[in-house]
Amino acid sequence: MIDNHILAPVFIHLFTAILQLIAWRKTVTQRFMSVGGTFIGLLIAIRLFAKVYTEGSLTMNASNWEAPFGIVFVADLLAVTMVLLTSIAGFTVSIFSSVGIARQRMLYGYFPIFHFLLMGLNGAFLTGDIFNLYVWFEVIIISSFVLMTLGGRKAQLEGAVKYMAMNILASTFFLTGIGILYGITGSLNMADLSIRIREFHNQSLIDIAAIFFLLGFGIKSAVFPLYYWLPSSYHTPPSAVAATFGGLLTKVGVYAILRVFSLMFIPDEFTKNLLMVMAVLTILTGAFGALIKTNIRRLFSYLIVCHIGFMLGGVAMFTKAALMGAVFYLIHDIMVKTNMFLIAGYIRQVRGTMDMNRLGGLYASYPLISLVIALVLFSLVGVPPLSGFWPKIYLFQEAFVGKQYFFVGALIVGSLVTMYVIAKMWADVFWKKCPDESVMEDNFKDLPPFKKVLLVMPIVILCSVTLYIGLNAENVVVVVDRISNELLDTSSYIRTVLGDKVFEK
Repeated sequence: MIDNHILAPVFIHLFTAILQLIAWRKTVTQRFMSVGGTFIGLLIAIRLFAKVYTEGSLTMNASNWEAPFGIVFVADLLAVTMVLLTSIAGFTVSIFSSVGIARQRMLYGYFPIFHFLLMGLNGAFLTGDIFNLYVWFEVIIISSFVLMTLGGRKAQLEGAVKYMAMNILASTFFLTGIGILYGITGSLNMADLSIRIREFHNQSLIDIAAIFFLLGFGIKSAVFPLYYWLPSSYHTPPSAVAATFGGLLTKVGVYAILRVFSLMFIPDEFTKNLLMVMAVLTILTGAFGALIKTNIRRLFSYLIVCHIGFMLGGVAMFTKAALMGAVFYLIHDIMVKTNMFLIAGYIRQVRGTMDMNRLGGLYASYPLISLVIALVLFSLVGVPPLSGFWPKIYLFQEAFVGKQYFFVGALIVGSLVTMYVIAKMWADVFWKKCPDESVMEDNFKDLPPFKKVLLVMPIVILCSVTLYIGLNAENVVVVVDRISNELLDTSSYIRTVLGDKVFEK
């Protein structure tokens, strides 16, 4: 079904960014515009999700060029789910940013760049053209690089150099793979490529292109051995920026792997084994890296790497239950990781540090918000019946059925290490008394009441969404079941883009 409203999630952030550029030095105006723009974007995303859920996939041909000759945008259930999650995360981060970002950074263009980043994310999820996906990736990289360097501190610049270097390398691999595909098929439309690749007889060239795509997306997803840039850079920017990065940026790479390796490069036995080895090593390196960290955001950065391995393992097995586990974990992880970095920012606001050795006593000072944070931590660990528990059932079940015992072991290690480091963090930050009286100055109590509300509200909103995902898991299972069916049987996606005529040939 053709629907021109598909691009509304992209245009809302484009127009918001342009209006904020006009109000360049009016930071209060920019804050209101940002929260308003992300709220409208959230309403648009909810409407688009509801329409796709009830009526099926939607498509739009740019400039009315019929596919596969022009750029096409496709809203299937996976794409609109990602747009909805991005909109929820973007809305909460914009609220937190209104008080959590220094005015000096706002004067350097924080809010317009933030909305350009959200625009790029939504464009990447909705595009049906592989080169257009590359273009949206570049929008994301440029926006995120600017956000990472705002403020110009030495640690930020060092982290940004590592981030940019690895992402330029990822883009090079990605663009090389696109060049090979275009050279052998003459097409860039992903639905059309799905058909043409199956008809192409030189499988070696297809495999080479697939390796380039895997390298490019692997770097963006921070999988082993391409992950080291993430924990070296995600702890450097402000917490609002880190929340957007931790919740969404690596998940774009996971989404791209799901999309490309279900639609174009159907995994064979070698690819499945390679993905599984990468998944196991990603889980273990992320888990062991988290064990020795005392800085909260560095700890969370390694947990991002660890849990990316959970999703990659689901893709590696490439069965319905495994894909359900991977997509369910993707939904859970976006909400929880965004919230974790906002929580880190809240702790920084209250105590002025994120070093766990110098923290303590938060539960005694703020019991209610501490209990909310505890629910988020329990969800991250996967305590039943919260959101992190349900996808692991699918992953464990399918790993045992497929006799992937190394992956089972890695899942157990990753889960136990996550539980240990989160329990240690809770004990050090919330439970024990603060060892250093100098940091007991409560910066939070000096804030005006409305600023306190704006700092806590995003954490509560994301916690509520996480609780909904866990306590109403049957509704999420219905969605991920349909998504996994569409990933395994791409005929509906191809029919939406190219029409029924392609199956009549």
